[in-house]
Amino acid sequence: MHNYRFKLDLQLFNQEKTEKATPKKVQEARKKGQVSKSAELPGAFILLFVFMTFAMLGNYYKERIMAIFDLLFHNWLTMDLNGSTVFVLFNNLLIDMLLMLVPIFAVAVIVAIVGNVMQFGFLLTGEPLKMKLNKLNPINGFKQIFSTRSLVEFLKSITKLLIIGILVYQAIASDWERVMVLSSLPLQQIFSFAASVTVKLGIQIGAVLVVIAFADYMYQRYSHAKSLRMSKQDIKDEFKKTEGNPLIKGRIRDRQRRMAMQRMMQEVPKADVVITNPTHFAIAIQYDATKMEAPIILAKGMDHVALKIKEVAKEHGVVTMENKPLARALYERADIGDSIPADLFQAVAEVLAYVYKLKGRTKSS
Repeated sequence: MHNYRFKLDLQLFNQEKTEKATPKKVQEARKKGQVSKSAELPGAFILLFVFMTFAMLGNYYKERIMAIFDLLFHNWLTMDLNGSTVFVLFNNLLIDMLLMLVPIFAVAVIVAIVGNVMQFGFLLTGEPLKMKLNKLNPINGFKQIFSTRSLVEFLKSITKLLIIGILVYQAIASDWERVMVLSSLPLQQIFSFAASVTVKLGIQIGAVLVVIAFADYMYQRYSHAKSLRMSKQDIKDEFKKTEGNPLIKGRIRDRQRRMAMQRMMQEVPKADVVITNPTHFAIAIQYDATKMEAPIILAKGMDHVALKIKEVAKEHGVVTMENKPLARALYERADIGDSIPADLFQAVAEVLAYVYKLKGRTKSS
């Protein structure tokens, strides 16, 4: 009973999503458009930079607005109305409006792009636009209404309203005396005062919203990372899918080693000599002067593999010679199929000469 409970607790522990998401899962989520981002951050930056643009280009906008009013109240009221003059009037109005709006639109577009790229980099995907039936599930919608995210969004909205209200109140209260005498001032001064207060409020509100949006971005990063968390079992399953089952891979490697060993042992009978340590190393060497520039290594091994090489060599009548330093040097400095190192030519040549001499005596006898 206790063992069963222990296994059950261990299984539940493995299913808890306590582990950080793997790079593969993060990349898959990114392809689906699931990234950590705050929709508030680009909007806050746009508001701030647009009003900063108003502050820097105040004289430009003043001149354009005065030009529009001059066009309307001087030319329009005194012009003869016909098709061509009306067309010219509206064409001039359109050009003046575009000249006023182009800087605002340019700043808004650039800031919107930069604000999103800063959060999650450059990303183009149509996955979020696909139709998903689970989005129409009323139960899921009900859960989202009363979720932690909804509560955070509600508190964020209340905070923004309170801060904006306080800033507007302070701005009006500080200039209340001027507000009370606006009706007695010339139109140009009224316009100048209203514009300065608006720009000042816009920059202050934009700066505060940027701070709130940055805090929201940090929360979105935390929330996104939490939503991608994986259980230990999830990580194991992902590893099996990407790297393969370790048990199966181990069996495959073992089988490959056995096949390589078998092929190597099939080459041993072709050797002219097997140089041994005598117990730790065994190297099978072949040399054919008509086909090879230097002797090559057909097989090599140590310990039990070396013992197997010597057994195969004995079964097929291959000469075995003991030379400890040469055997160790050949094992460490050359692989199967390689020619022997040049500095070992003399030592191997002496061994082969002795072998050929020994074979010659055997044949003669």
